[in-house]
Amino acid sequence: MQVFSQPDVPRPLNEELRLAELHKYKLLDSESEPDFDLLAEIAADICEAPYAFISLVDKDRVWFKAKSGSSITELARNDDYCSWAILEDRILHVPDLTKDARMANLSKTLREPYYRMYCGATLITKTGYRVGTLCVLDTRPRELSQRQQDKLVRLAAHVVTVMEGRLRDIELRAAVDDLNRLATRDELTGLLNRRALTQILEQEVQRSRRFQTALSVLMIDIDHFTKVNDTYGHAVGDIVLRGVADVVQAGVRGIDFAARFGGEELCIVLPGTDEAGAQRLAESLRHAVASALFRDAAESVRVTVSIGVAALASDANAMIGTADLALYEAKARGRNRVVVGHST
Repeated sequence: MQVFSQPDVPRPLNEELRLAELHKYKLLDSESEPDFDLLAEIAADICEAPYAFISLVDKDRVWFKAKSGSSITELARNDDYCSWAILEDRILHVPDLTKDARMANLSKTLREPYYRMYCGATLITKTGYRVGTLCVLDTRPRELSQRQQDKLVRLAAHVVTVMEGRLRDIELRAAVDDLNRLATRDELTGLLNRRALTQILEQEVQRSRRFQTALSVLMIDIDHFTKVNDTYGHAVGDIVLRGVADVVQAGVRGIDFAARFGGEELCIVLPGTDEAGAQRLAESLRHAVASALFRDAAESVRVTVSIGVAALASDANAMIGTADLALYEAKARGRNRVVVGHST
């Protein structure tokens, strides 16, 4: 074996953009996936090689998304053949690693499994970035036929196709999640919207009746909210509404459901909470809102809330109706208070 000093692997000129492209696919450190594993196995078969890898060249490491014939998961970037391969436009074939100054002193050349042949076809994304390789290795020096090399290049292109398909699936799931969020969340406050809250309440009423558990609802109205808008403007009104929603969200449990029910009115569904517990929470929220100061660059505003409480009734509409009547009674009594309603 010739003796060479081991050079550092040069970085592509577009390295930062290349890494951003690689990370976009969300493949690094992901679980094994049959589609990628199969492509590595096919590469090994085509090239009659005992080892094959789908490699992704990260900032300081090479991580193997799929492998055939080995269990290794990653290597330091300066200690892997694929770091050199991504510098090539199409493919890097080294018939005898011991005679290549770049790779003769890499750990897997000098120690087990004592690789002697490497061939890596570059994974080039549709935007032109080289993010990794589909590579094969052998423990004996030999030269792959042109036909084998061409097939490896074509197979690498198919790896990228699978990567693109996987990315589209991720983006589609994210889009569906966004649509679901938009369908169930109020854009201003981030709380559930009225439609979602009503559906949840109907389910919780059925569950409470089936298992004979407690259930309560709070209806919350920001006192004199129209005056806030008229005095300070709608931008400040939005700040107040978001701020009250944040106070409410911070005051409820993980199993509770808070929603913007309409305008300045909020609603909370409290599974497993009886009338007394709901009243205690309502008083706590009332004090928390009254103590909060809502600000923008020019104004500081304090507000209070009135709250109506209702316990489990025959159905969701009955509970909302009872809580609404209690809320109006709280407002009629002077606002900034809690009133417990009683279903008829």
